Amino acid sequence: MNLLSTHNLSRKFGGITAVDNISFVIPTGQVRALIGPNGAGKTTFVSMLSGRIAATEGQVFFDGIDVTKEPAHLRIRAGMAYTFQITSIYGRLSVFENVALAVRWQTIGDENETKRRVEDALAEVGISDRATQLAGDLSYGHQRLLEIAMGLCQRPKLLILDEPTQGLADSEINQFIRLISNLRGVMTILLIEHNIDVVMRSADAITVLNNGKVLAEGSPKEIHENAAVQAAYLGTS
Repeated sequence: MNLLSTHNLSRKFGGITAVDNISFVIPTGQVRALIGPNGAGKTTFVSMLSGRIAATEGQVFFDGIDVTKEPAHLRIRAGMAYTFQITSIYGRLSVFENVALAVRWQTIGDENETKRRVEDALAEVGISDRATQLAGDLSYGHQRLLEIAMGLCQRPKLLILDEPTQGLADSEINQFIRLISNLRGVMTILLIEHNIDVVMRSADAITVLNNGKVLAEGSPKEIHENAAVQAAYLGTS
């Protein structure tokens, strides 16, 4: 069963076509990576999936429902969670409270459940020891991990991670890869990532965008050996 799909999805900005007629499918439980050179249309495409910007043409289906015209907050309530390329946290609140805010709409009135979910999410990303620290005092890498925890605690059907390893140390990247491995099959993951090593070690399948179109799709091995992908992206990364 497919959790997410698009049909001829396009987005134009004036006379520029940022995303051009993309039809795309993610099966339930899959870890899918979305890669491509800068300007390939990745962020625009994902923003249409999550409802942050409207499509010019085409449709988005999530969990069997056409959500093309649904706003972002309703897609979140339907089971999408999206961590941004630029961190989106409350710097003057503690790490714990940031995660608690992300989940309280699901645990209204049950502080024990809120606490349990927050603690589980912080443990999963490896920052339990920073629960009382102000989020604004975290390093950029730890802010990225905090944002992942904010997504995880909502127990989404689809977790969209936009450049999650940016700013992480090598040890934190390895921990992130283990996290994705642990989540495989538990939730569906769409990973937008420039670190090719992370992509190759984490993804079940990879979609490559170039100039707003799908250049190739396949397993990590197939993508690594694809001549067109090598020319457009991997050979210059």
